[in-house]
Amino acid sequence: MKRFFADLHVHIGRTKTLRPVKITGSKNLTLTNILQTAKDQKGIDIVGVIDCHSPEVIEEIEDLIAQGKLTNAYGNLLFEGKTTLICGSELELYDANCNGPIHVLSYFPHLQSMKAFSRWLLPRLKNIHLSSQRVYATGRELQREVNRLGGLFVPAHVFTPFKSLFGKGVDKQLAQVFDPELIDAIELGLSSDTNMADHLRQLHRYPFLSNSDAHSLSKIGREYQSFLLQKGSFSEIALALKGKDGRKILANYGLDPRLGKYYRTVCNTCLSPIEKNGECFRCGSKKVIKGVSERIRELSDATKFPNRPPYIYQVPLEFIPGIGPKRLSKLLERFRTEMDVIHHASFDQLKEVVPLEIASAITKARNGDLSLEAGGGGRYGRLVDQGTGDR
Repeated sequence: MKRFFADLHVHIGRTKTLRPVKITGSKNLTLTNILQTAKDQKGIDIVGVIDCHSPEVIEEIEDLIAQGKLTNAYGNLLFEGKTTLICGSELELYDANCNGPIHVLSYFPHLQSMKAFSRWLLPRLKNIHLSSQRVYATGRELQREVNRLGGLFVPAHVFTPFKSLFGKGVDKQLAQVFDPELIDAIELGLSSDTNMADHLRQLHRYPFLSNSDAHSLSKIGREYQSFLLQKGSFSEIALALKGKDGRKILANYGLDPRLGKYYRTVCNTCLSPIEKNGECFRCGSKKVIKGVSERIRELSDATKFPNRPPYIYQVPLEFIPGIGPKRLSKLLERFRTEMDVIHHASFDQLKEVVPLEIASAITKARNGDLSLEAGGGGRYGRLVDQGTGDR
């Protein structure tokens, strides 16, 4: 058994023919670039690519298999002998049982089941080539099909103000939309953590995932988890989510929720913080974007909390003041991957490569000692501590 780092929510920006998949995704966010970046730069062992229902993405997977870059190892696809590809799909639900669009993630055990799911989706999507499209099926119908194909079903970024289960989709209970028995995990999203989410008693039965929702190569591994597995495979992850046979989630790694884009409630007009009276002190507007922290307070009904893996705050290197492309390149040349820099490089080792204040900021971030200013309304929080650099 060994530790595997996994980011299970990464988008495709473009196919190899440059056809858009995730419209807001970077043009260089191709399947090959994702796998190469995860392997060589990020140090992510398992990548969930959640636009694999797109026919051109499936074609690219098959091309990589034909080229020998993707090999079938223990039932899963292994890129260049190291990084596991998990095939998945993100879809949008909007049916009579929910108040607004809800994003959900589905993962499949192999390419054959992914192709079968793509065929099932074809008459139920307006454009199967695009990511995060509205599926013309109910939540329970979708769950049953994923379950029939041996897949895993996960509501995505469940607290964000837009397109999420609790931010938009339901008043209080997930059972309004889903069969609770056919949910395999809950994805938290950038503006929440384990302690916040466990204030909802209905979530206590599910494991929590922390993923990047990457729309660019640099965002891969922004949030992730570590699993204790025998090998990097879909079947091992399925066991870990159930805590079976010694497999388990070791830890969730993510932003301090205050660094997320939707942590606090802000004015919808000027993005100023809204505190108590619901009116913007700056422009007088009463239209707000409700923050995740406030939404969780509204739904809170738990006083006792389950034992869970630790949620470890970590700050991506691109958030550290003074780390631009040149310094990042130097760090990777010395320490190989971002995971090694974030988790393992000592202060003494870091200061041999970067200025003292940057080495200090990296170690402070690792220990949770940096001061933060909370984000909201689609704008990230930021580190208050300042450094110098080449950004």
